[in-house]
Amino acid sequence: MAFSGPLPLVGIPADVREIGIHPFHAVGEKYINAVAHGSGAFPVLIPAFGEGRDLAALDERYGLDAVIERLDGLFLTGSPSNIMPERYDGPDSAPGTRHDEQRDCLTLPLIRAAVDAGLPLFAVCRGIQEVNVAYGGTLHQNIQEVPGMLDHREAESPSRDDKYAPAHKVALAEGGLLATLAGRREVTVNSLHAQGIDRLAPGLIAEATAPDGIVEAVRVDDAGAFALAVQWHPEWRVHENPFSLALFEAFGDAVRARAAARTGGLTRNAMIA
Repeated sequence: MAFSGPLPLVGIPADVREIGIHPFHAVGEKYINAVAHGSGAFPVLIPAFGEGRDLAALDERYGLDAVIERLDGLFLTGSPSNIMPERYDGPDSAPGTRHDEQRDCLTLPLIRAAVDAGLPLFAVCRGIQEVNVAYGGTLHQNIQEVPGMLDHREAESPSRDDKYAPAHKVALAEGGLLATLAGRREVTVNSLHAQGIDRLAPGLIAEATAPDGIVEAVRVDDAGAFALAVQWHPEWRVHENPFSLALFEAFGDAVRARAAARTGGLTRNAMIA
């Protein structure tokens, strides 16, 4: 696909993963490819180098505003880790739950700062949970343990195709951004999560809900630019799903507009096939 105009830079915060005996800062290839080839942007990986739990100290030390000024968009990925429950006054996590305190320390202040600065934001899976917590909402840690709720976890299969297979329908809010992009009020999505939104944060508008009532997509109500988060994984084989591709293309349109404004209208041809 060919895109014209400034080549936008999209920041993608990294997870901290143990590989062998060392920690690495990593982003899944499927996310990088979806941003590059679905949105027509150049992915810039942001290391989760925050230490401790003091969000203000991270901003003071590393200058989030300076990072934001150099970007044209922010994309938040999924992850096997859960957000630390103290971030939203939740109960202690069950033993064995995976966490990533360094990512929490980076993303939670970065989300609010980015949206306030008018930076386009797109988030998936863990990303929607981060957006909800950043704005003051709470989470279910294990939706499948809540009476009346569906089991939103992926299939127990070694096959990636099975894990990312369509799982359930979501209802799209009438007149919302997702319904407009989809051209209909219902779509079928994959589902690979146990953690999910409990209390929706002030300032977020529900864009989609699952059959059990779990909020599956939100947008930031007063954002000055594209600010959307979904619970499913549209990055998976993005070019094979017209609705998923429409999401990444809409994000790409927003980040190109940001790039044009940031560079004073300078243009550069971006050919990303």
